[in-house]
Amino acid sequence: MPALPPASPRSICLLRLSALGDVTHVLPLVHSLQAAWPGVELAWIIGKGEQRLLEGLPGVEFVVYDKKTGLHGMRALRRELAGRRFDALLLMQLALRANLLSTGVHARRRIGYDRARSKELHGLFVNERIRGAAGPHVLDVLGSFSEPLGVTRGKVEWRLPVPDEAHAWAQAQWPRDAAPTLVISPCSSHARRNWRADRYAAVANHAAQRGWRVVLCGGRSTLERDTGDAILSAMRAPALDLIGRDTLKQLPALLARADLVMTPDSGPMHIANAMGAKVLGLHAATDPRRSGPYSDIRYCADRYDDAARRYLGKPAAELAWGTKIEADGVMDLVTVDDAISAFERRRADLRQPGTPGL
Repeated sequence: MPALPPASPRSICLLRLSALGDVTHVLPLVHSLQAAWPGVELAWIIGKGEQRLLEGLPGVEFVVYDKKTGLHGMRALRRELAGRRFDALLLMQLALRANLLSTGVHARRRIGYDRARSKELHGLFVNERIRGAAGPHVLDVLGSFSEPLGVTRGKVEWRLPVPDEAHAWAQAQWPRDAAPTLVISPCSSHARRNWRADRYAAVANHAAQRGWRVVLCGGRSTLERDTGDAILSAMRAPALDLIGRDTLKQLPALLARADLVMTPDSGPMHIANAMGAKVLGLHAATDPRRSGPYSDIRYCADRYDDAARRYLGKPAAELAWGTKIEADGVMDLVTVDDAISAFERRRADLRQPGTPGL
């Protein structure tokens, strides 16, 4: 006798505030819930910038919390949700701020992380937990939050909401021609995950010598502008400088046009992956198997195990899930040769007889 489908909840509250890459990883879970229960009411408590990225996601009501508002913002959110009751809360963030914020959500079932991953008093705010072994990647762990509700995540789909005008803007930035494109997004919000500008320039010069177009992108921060200027000054070849010129809605469309995106562990890494782009991820501070480009890590430059041995005195295999090695100088373990080798792996996979630049 076939198994009965799980009973349909009327409403589910998701709580995942940040960051850009992590909210991208929640999208497959959203689509799984909607596929299992068409019409289920989904409310997502999310950060301000992250909401701008996901604005327009069908069937999801966003409840925005700006962390800069602190306790005042928490009280405002509590008032906003005071009259609402949810069948389940999926508390998908371990930070104490998120745990405290969850007390404003009235839900019969409060589903959180397994004991091994819990921290910041997380267990005090939930009454159910996900299973312990959900795969190493953050996306797999987040995807398992549907399992206590009786839903197994199906095919991974992102379907990031990108408007037509954003694609049109991206198409206008460089011509559609035979030259493949390397897009460099050089900065993470975690400074110790960032690579040196002269190393980016060395890889960019190598790509240009192989006939590739080089494009720089990034936000409007002083760090991103200064890093971009340092890369450009160290390059011998020209590059298209788009730093500070795109919006959060245009960024996914821009990254989707790349034949390869080079970036540290950052929001653009995961947005690029969600848009189907291949990623040359630069990893020493973080493990690409946990937080690299989910679909394909073949083109990553990976020195995480070297970092674990040097800074923590043990191999990466012995570290707890989620261990970050954000020490001064850790990214220097990733060499220019590492990144050029990763670039050449992608170039070899793209190469077709008679195709210039590949």
